[in-house]
Amino acid sequence: MRFLARRDLLLGLGAGSALTLAGCGGKPAGAGQNGAARVEATKTLRIGLEGTYPPFNYQGADGQLTGFDVEFARALAEQMKVKAEFVAAPFAGLLGALESGRTDVVVNQITITPERQAKYDFSKPYTVSGILIITQKGKGGITGPADLAGKKVGVGLGTHYEQWLRQNQPKAEVRTYDDDPTKYQDLRAGRIDAVLNDRLVAADFLKTAPDLVAAGPPFAPQSQGVVMKRDPALKVLIDEAVDALRADGRLAAISQKWFGQDVTI
Repeated sequence: MRFLARRDLLLGLGAGSALTLAGCGGKPAGAGQNGAARVEATKTLRIGLEGTYPPFNYQGADGQLTGFDVEFARALAEQMKVKAEFVAAPFAGLLGALESGRTDVVVNQITITPERQAKYDFSKPYTVSGILIITQKGKGGITGPADLAGKKVGVGLGTHYEQWLRQNQPKAEVRTYDDDPTKYQDLRAGRIDAVLNDRLVAADFLKTAPDLVAAGPPFAPQSQGVVMKRDPALKVLIDEAVDALRADGRLAAISQKWFGQDVTI
């Protein structure tokens, strides 16, 4: 299902951007160069994202790639005076695409963690969020993280939520998923007891899911940044662009458009 969705994305691209699939054959543009040098030589910033992760990056009703991360990434590229080229991959493959040189950065709400910082460079944060527990309405029994002990909990494979659950609630039964729809199907069918997800994603999703509810307030505050391989020069360029978007109000404006509040601070 997710691969078909990405194929459909190839048919409807936003103006001034392109979308390819991570792992496609052929040498990437600027082969032999890395990071800032490749971006400068090609005047293109290759941006890894899922493309099926509303409200951050997904195909809209008009067939165009849209979402908070998409608009932020386009503004980032514009500020850097380069073209945005989007490269779709499953979440679990995003960092692999980065390591293989298929992308220059990943813009997909990647949480900044010490483990990831030990291997990759991150930009300054561009969103701040937290974890939310989602359960079936009327089920009860779960009101916070402590109640997840002994419960079957669905999380995205390779996500911060999986890592948090394994480290902080070892008595929970972890169920991993490659996509959001499947884990919510399992939640509705009673195959799992709860789902962990980003509070911003959950708030948007729950608007159209009256049978599901937030079980307690968000917890474990987290910041998200642009991810890249170790490259001090590229990090400087990305950080300068993020600072510029924040200073002139463009970052806050994009946030207000998608969430009705500033989720970037």
